[in-house]
Order: sequence, then structure tokens, then C-alpha cells
Amino acid sequence: MKKLINDPENVVAEALEGIELAHGDVVRVSHDPAFIVRSDAPVQGKVGVISGGGSGHEPMHGGFVGMGMLDAACPGAVFTSPVPDQMQAATAAVDGGAGVLHIVKNYTGDVANFEMAAEMAEMEGDDTRVRSVVIDDDVAVKDSTYTAGRRGVGGTVLAEKLCGAAAERGDDLDAVADLCERVNANVRSMGMALTPCTVPHAGEPSFELGDDEMEIGIGIHGEPGRETVKLEPADRIVERLLEPILEDLGASEGDRTLLFVNGMGGTPQIELYIAYRKAAKMLADRGIEVTRNLVGDYITSLEMAGMSITLLKLDDELLELWDAPVRTPALRWGV
Repeated sequence: MKKLINDPENVVAEALEGIELAHGDVVRVSHDPAFIVRSDAPVQGKVGVISGGGSGHEPMHGGFVGMGMLDAACPGAVFTSPVPDQMQAATAAVDGGAGVLHIVKNYTGDVANFEMAAEMAEMEGDDTRVRSVVIDDDVAVKDSTYTAGRRGVGGTVLAEKLCGAAAERGDDLDAVADLCERVNANVRSMGMALTPCTVPHAGEPSFELGDDEMEIGIGIHGEPGRETVKLEPADRIVERLLEPILEDLGASEGDRTLLFVNGMGGTPQIELYIAYRKAAKMLADRGIEVTRNLVGDYITSLEMAGMSITLLKLDDELLELWDAPVRTPALRWGV
């Protein structure tokens, strides 16, 4: 195993120190319990938006903390859910009196621990109002390792941006939560892997692929997907991902969309643009407009080579919220 680390047990703690030193103008870090919070939190009168999950998917979630996106993020150990104490403390840290939205990827540990955090707050007499929305945009499989139902993947990034913008403009908790549910209903994703990844404390690849094989429908923790097949050209791989997305989403001629081509951590940007080219052409051939896009590594699986495609149906409000200013370590525009 070759990695730029010191002790595998200290990977997350040392990464949090690095984030704090690099982006202290945007975020601050609590080390015990561990969470990242925007530097000006809590913002009085604004709905707080928090998310979290296992580390190893950077920049999600900590890289999306800041003005116009998340108010806090809770990092677990690599590929391991954060614990309720982290979530409860993060919720309290961002409570500006208008309630807090939990954006939760549909992984069993994430869902259970966020639910427990909300229950703990109630039992301790915390008057913070919390709503939770579970993101389950992966069309690859219904159930797999870590999940009951569809996995939450690339759509989570888009939901965090859109809900963060809605909270920033002053929407109340129910409006922000309802928006999150609308985003989830209108976004679909599917991913693939060319190589496995290696979790630092495990020291060995999370699964096996032959030199001439790829996994279609992979999860962000290296979970197996629909099938292992022989390696194909990029255009055919994009077809394997985008066609099920279009079918499941029900996208049709005249729709406006946001096309998100995401790298899994070990894929060069040049290859992502080759994939984006094919996806954009497929949508254009169907009369589907790509109104906005995002290309790059935003929800990763350590050093895994591969990609995911996410497609979100846009309306006027979602377009306005996407374009709204954002200032985080990993995503910023308009400021």
C-alpha cells in the first residue's frame, strides 16, 4: 500500500488539521467531537444545513462547508458513518433559531445515527427543530452493502448546494426541507469503477478487478454494482450509465438539466471531459438541454479510478439557486 499518510489511525484527524490550516477563513474545526463548521456559524435567523458521512469521499462533505452550502459536516472514519454525538454537536453549533436540516445519504449507518442524534437532542430538552431528508439517487441497485434501498451518491452534492442557497436567501425550515425532497425526486446517478481503492487501515484493495475488467454500478465505498464486464471504450461506458438514468428519471425532450460528471478520485480530468462530451451529445440527440454542468472530483472513493454521472431536472427556481453565490473550500462562485 502506497499512500501519503503517517499512521493509518490518524488519517482523519490529521486531514482535519490540514483543512483548518488551509481554509480557516471559511471554516473552523471541532476536533472532539469532530465536525467542520462554517466560520461565522451560527447565522442567526437562518436555517442550518448539515450533512456527513464516512471520510474518504473528499471534498464531500467537509469541502462543501461555507456560505451558500453546508453550515456543518460530520466526518466519520474512512468509509464509516459518523456517530450521533458528532451530529448532535454540529446541529447545536449551527442552530441560529430557525431550525436545522439534516441531509442524509441513504446508508444504514448514516440514517440510523442522524435519527439517533435528533432523538438525543429531544431527550436533552434541546428546542432545536430538525428535519431530515434522505438522498437515494443511485439507479444501479435497490439494495447492497451498507444500504436498505437505493444508495445516496452524486445527487447529494447537488442537494447540498441547492438547499444551502435556499437557506442563505432566508427560506424557512419546511421550505428548505421540501426543496431537498424535490431535488431528490428529480435527480438520478450511476457510477462505475476501473480499479478498486484501498482503505488505509485495511491495507488491501476493497474488491478485485482484472486488468481488462470494470465494475458497472459501483457504490462509493467500493460496493459491487450491477455487473463486472470487460473494459470498453469511454463512449460505451457512458451509454451504460446514462441510459438507465434517463429511463428511471423519465427525462424527455424539452427538459432542462444539470449534467454532473464526477471523478471517483483516480481519474484524470481529461478522461472526465471525454465522458462529458459523450453524455452531452446523448442528451442533445434526445432534445434534452444541458443548462448547467459540473465536471470534476466532488464525491470520491479515495484513489478509485472511475466516474459517476448524475442528471438533475431543472426548473427556474433550481436554476436560480444553483447560480446563487457559494464560498466553500471546494466550490465557489459569485463571490
